[in-house]
Amino acid sequence: MLSSVLIANRGEIACRIIRTARRLGIRTIAVYSEADARSLFVQQADEAHLIGPAPARDSYLAIDRIMAAARASGAAAIHPGYGFLSERAEFAEACEAEGIAFVGPPASAIRAMGLKDAAKALAIGAGVPVVPGYHGSRQEPEFLRQKAYEIGYPVLIKAVAGGGGKGMRRVDKQAEFESALESAQREAASAFGDPRVLVEKYVLSPRHVEVQVFADSHGHAVHLFERDCSLQRRHQKVIEEAPAPGLSPEMREIMGRAAVEAAKSVGYVGAGTVEFIADAREGLRPDRFYFMEMNTRLQVEHPVTEAITGLDLVEWQFRVAAGEPLAVRQEDLRIDGHSVEARLYAEDPAKGFLPSTGKLWALRFPEGEGIRIDTGVVAGDEVTPFYDPMIAKVIAHGPDRDTALDRLSAALARTVVAGPRTNAGFLRALCDMPEFRTGGFDTGSIDRNLDALTGATEGPDGEVVAAGLLKLLDADERARNPSPIQAAAQGGSAWRGDPWRNQDAFQLMGERRTRHLVQVDGEVVPVALRWRGTEAEVEIPSLGYAGRPDFSWDEDSHFGTFGADGAQIVPTPDGMVLVRGGRQTRVAMVDPFAVDLDHLDAGDSVKAPMHGKLIAVFVAVGDQVVRGQRLAIVEAMKMEHALLAPRDGEIAEVTAEAGAQVTEGGRLITLAPAAA
Repeated sequence: MLSSVLIANRGEIACRIIRTARRLGIRTIAVYSEADARSLFVQQADEAHLIGPAPARDSYLAIDRIMAAARASGAAAIHPGYGFLSERAEFAEACEAEGIAFVGPPASAIRAMGLKDAAKALAIGAGVPVVPGYHGSRQEPEFLRQKAYEIGYPVLIKAVAGGGGKGMRRVDKQAEFESALESAQREAASAFGDPRVLVEKYVLSPRHVEVQVFADSHGHAVHLFERDCSLQRRHQKVIEEAPAPGLSPEMREIMGRAAVEAAKSVGYVGAGTVEFIADAREGLRPDRFYFMEMNTRLQVEHPVTEAITGLDLVEWQFRVAAGEPLAVRQEDLRIDGHSVEARLYAEDPAKGFLPSTGKLWALRFPEGEGIRIDTGVVAGDEVTPFYDPMIAKVIAHGPDRDTALDRLSAALARTVVAGPRTNAGFLRALCDMPEFRTGGFDTGSIDRNLDALTGATEGPDGEVVAAGLLKLLDADERARNPSPIQAAAQGGSAWRGDPWRNQDAFQLMGERRTRHLVQVDGEVVPVALRWRGTEAEVEIPSLGYAGRPDFSWDEDSHFGTFGADGAQIVPTPDGMVLVRGGRQTRVAMVDPFAVDLDHLDAGDSVKAPMHGKLIAVFVAVGDQVVRGQRLAIVEAMKMEHALLAPRDGEIAEVTAEAGAQVTEGGRLITLAPAAA
C-alpha cells in the first residue's frame, strides 16, 4: 500500500479522498490556495502546503507548484481528484518524471481519450457505435456550418477538449449556428485552453447512461455497472442514479462489454467512466446507444456506484496505483438495491441558477437509514466566486428505486442551508417529479418542467414571512412593553426596534394594530400586527395570509423552528433567513426613511448578476436596443451568462470594457430614461 498521498484538489473530493486514505493508514498531504486556508480539507489533512493565490491558474492548475509541494512533503503518490488537473496528461508525466505514483491512468490513455474527436475514432476502431457527426480537424466557421446543415438540425456543438457541459451548445436552426459556435468556442478556450469543437446530430429523447470501468496494470478490466445521469441542466448533471431505470440485463451486458473494450483499447489503468447517449424514444434498446466520451478520472457521482456494489472506489484507486491486481472478477460483482445522488449547489434557481456566494450562516444535514453526505464545508465557511459552488452531495440508497427516491426527497427537505441561495428546493421537486418517478424522463426533462421545478410562479410563503417578522420584532417582549414611551417611563428598556415601527402602538384600549414594512427577498411587503391582549396576529394582505405561526427558539444554537414541518429560522446580520423545504426566504425590517440610491430606476440599469469577468460588450452609447437583446456576457466559474436589455430604449452609458472584473450588483450598462 502507498505510504502517503498528496491530494491535488480541494473541497468535497479532497475530504472524500482523505477519509479513505486515513482508514488505510496513508499519510495525507493537502495543497491549498490562499482562499482555502481555513477550509475543512486543509484541517483534515495530516499536513498542508500553500501553493498560491485564489485563481485556479495560480494554484490548483499550477503543475510546478504542486510538484514542488510533493517534493517538499515526500509524497509517494498524487491523487488528482476530479476537475482541475485530473485529465491533464502532462501532470501524469510530471509525476512519472519525479518517481511519484499518479493515482490515475497513464498519460498515453489520458491523451488518447482526452480529445473527443480522437476518442470517437478509437471507439469506432473498438467496434463501439458513435453518434453521427463531424469529428474532423477543420474548424472554419463556414465549413462547420455546412456540416451542421448536412447532418441535419438539431445539432450539438461540443468542445473537443470539453467536459461538464462547458463549450457545448444545442442549435435548432441554421440562423442560430454562428452565434452558438462563437459562444461554444469562446467558452471552450476559457475552460480548456482549446477552442476546437465537433458537431454531432442531437439525439432526440436522449438518456445519458455511463458505465464505470476499472482496470489494473496486469491487463485485467471490469465494469461496475451503469449510472443514469439524464437529469441535466445546461448539459451539467444534477441528479444521478444507479442502476439506470428501464435498462435490461441484455443491454447492461452489451454496454458494459463495449465500455471495457474501449478502456482496453488505450491500455487504461485505474478508474474511468465511458459515457453513452441512448435514444430513448421507444425505451432503452441495445441497438440505440452511442459512445460520447471517456472521462479518465473518478467521477463526481461515484458514490451511487459504491452504494450498489458495496465497494470503495478510492480504495481501489490506491491499490491499483500501488501495483496490486484487481481483487474481483466480473462474475463476482452484483447490484444491491438502488442509489440516487443530488448535487447541492450554491446557486439561485429563481435567477437562472446564477452562482450564489457568501457566508454559510447555517449548514445542517440529516442523518437516517441509507443517507450519505459528502461535503467539504461547514457552517461559517465562505462560498467564494473562485471555484465550483458545490456545497455537498446528498446520496440515498434503498432496496428499490422508489425507496431511494423517497429517502433522498426527505433528506433534502431536512437539509438546512442559510446564507448563499441553494438549489435544495429544486432538487426535492426533481425527486418528486412524476416524469422522473415513472422513468419517462430524458436530458430535456428539466427544461420542459423548469417553471414548476423552480417555483417560478410561486410568491413568498405568508407563514414564513410572518414567522420572520415575529422573531425580528420579538413579539413576546413587545407584548410586555407595548410602546417605547411606556417602557422608558417605567425605567425599563424599549423593545428592539425604532419608534416609527410601532407608530400605532399607542392604542392602549381594546384591539391594537401596528404596521410595518418588511423586506422579503428584496421586495417591500406591508404587514400589520393585530394585538388582542398579549397575542399578536400577523396580517399580510398581499400574500393572503392572516395568522400567528408558533415557533420555538434554541438559545444555545440561536436557531428556531416553526410550522408543522419544522421549518428553520436562522439569524443573520441583515435579518432572518427562513428555510422551508430547501427554499430560503430572507426577511428584514425596512426603514421607510432610508433611500437606496443604487436601486432607483432599476429598470434602466443592467447590472452584473454575480462576481465574474466581463468578456464581451455588444453595444455602445447611443445604440438603440430592444427588450431581450443581448448586451454583454459575464463569465463566472467558466460558464457564460448573457445580460439582456430589460426594455426597448437607447444606451446612455457603458461603464465597463470587455476584460474587466465585475462585482455582483455592479451597474454595467444604463438605458436612457423612458419617454413619459
